[in-house]
Amino acid sequence: MALSPEARESERKRIAQLVLDLVKERGTEISYTVALSESGLTRGRFEMVFADYDELFDAVAQVWLAPHMKVMEEVLATDLPPPRKMYEFFCRRFVISRSRFREDPENYTMISEMGAANFEKVRSYVDLADHYLAELIVQAQADGYFAGLEIDEALSLVNQMISTYATPDAIIYLGDKLTEEKLARIVDTMFAGLSGEMGESARGVNTLKVLN
Repeated sequence: MALSPEARESERKRIAQLVLDLVKERGTEISYTVALSESGLTRGRFEMVFADYDELFDAVAQVWLAPHMKVMEEVLATDLPPPRKMYEFFCRRFVISRSRFREDPENYTMISEMGAANFEKVRSYVDLADHYLAELIVQAQADGYFAGLEIDEALSLVNQMISTYATPDAIIYLGDKLTEEKLARIVDTMFAGLSGEMGESARGVNTLKVLN
């Protein structure tokens, strides 16, 4: 018997959470076969939910990243000034990751390693975050920030400057060196000086000329 879309989505979320629980319990990545055996479903029914490991991993990633997606969308919907909005866009996700790391460093590390090993399977979530960030940049440029920069160029620069607060495994290596206060200073500095107005000889800086 075919699953209804609602039943399939319900099972998808249930099994994805089950896999995350098993990762935490066993300290290792959970294979498609193990997920099948632990799901309580027959093989035929399980395959109606997940045709292969890629679909299973995508569901697990969706559950794990749901809080991050939620806060990004919440920030986008606010009327905060661009600098504050940019800060909240990165800070709220950072706080979620830090809380998870502090609660269970080993599990957080395992999940991060799974994401890195399956990066192509989570690329769509990275692309979505970049899309949201591009929207913030457009809003900031409308208020006069990041003058003279193309959106893609500003996107690349912002990501490079704040990558340690958005890359999942950075907190594993840097720990308490990453703080909200430091992030706020980075964002303030970025909004104060990031532009392309000086032309090719001094892109993005006010006084330091880059010599070719």
